[in-house]
Amino acid sequence: MLDFHKNHKNLVVTALTVFAGLSIIIAVLPAFQMQDFEPLPNQPGMTPNESAGLNIYVAENCAACHTQQVRNIEMDNVWGERPSIPSDYYYSKKRLGFLRQSPSLLGSERTGPDLTSVGKRQPGKEWHLLHLYNPRIVVKESVMPSYPWLFEELDSTSVRENDVLVPVPEKFLSKKGNKVVASQEAIQLVSYLQALKQTPMPDASTVGFIPSSKISEDGESETGGKATVNGENLYMQVCAACHQQDGQGLKGAFPPLAGSDVVNDPDYDLMVKIILQGYDARSEYGQMPGFAEQLDDAEIAAIVNHERTSWDNEGEVITEDDVKRIRDFVMQLNQ
Repeated sequence: MLDFHKNHKNLVVTALTVFAGLSIIIAVLPAFQMQDFEPLPNQPGMTPNESAGLNIYVAENCAACHTQQVRNIEMDNVWGERPSIPSDYYYSKKRLGFLRQSPSLLGSERTGPDLTSVGKRQPGKEWHLLHLYNPRIVVKESVMPSYPWLFEELDSTSVRENDVLVPVPEKFLSKKGNKVVASQEAIQLVSYLQALKQTPMPDASTVGFIPSSKISEDGESETGGKATVNGENLYMQVCAACHQQDGQGLKGAFPPLAGSDVVNDPDYDLMVKIILQGYDARSEYGQMPGFAEQLDDAEIAAIVNHERTSWDNEGEVITEDDVKRIRDFVMQLNQ
């Protein structure tokens, strides 16, 4: 026998052998296996700006509060269209240096929301710049720290021709009339965030979520009856970050919905088209992306009805069929 209680040499050698064996099984072998994967066929590579933004993301330790991992449980469906796979991180696994490992982007906490598809949920550059300058401008309850060192506040006469201006409301400026200019680092970080979008799986492959017990496959709820779409909840998830919870928008950045002529117009076609196709207001407001691929007809109808019946708006409600008619018309125009 090894006689551990008397022969300390055998005890130390055995302990080291077990430790080395477990380390190989738990750490070394999986690390080698993780090297053997390829990008998805239609997965875009990272541009130089996006790669520089990734380095800033790592340097600012964004992974301390934000994850980039969609787990295979249905509650994570809000963060991505499918669970994450190793190929999703192919272009971001480049080593930072000879003595520095590739960055860890998975994260372990969701103090802030998961960023796997933030480029799809929030594609607008202006929103990201405002959020980095002072998160409370766009999300009043946010606990995220501000990053003022990525920006410069200048007198209006000192603004240069090629400067990227951030539409910061006056109450957040140190002096009325000043302008906030984004640094190159801020622009690169935003480029990286805008690029965070899940690549669709090849047609022959599927990666599904573990379904929730609350909603069955045929859409019936546990209490009976068809599951309905909650327009207020959808608005809070998709629209409130820009247009604000109270529908007041943000002056110089995002238009108000409360009292809006477009929202209250008896002819709702324009409102639905804006949601489907997006809207570029040029210098008046930031660009709004289209949501035709993200929201189905029932979801768009629910959001429209919430906006047209909230904040003293007096627009009439619409149906899923109304949205389908407009979607079909838009698709025919784009063909």
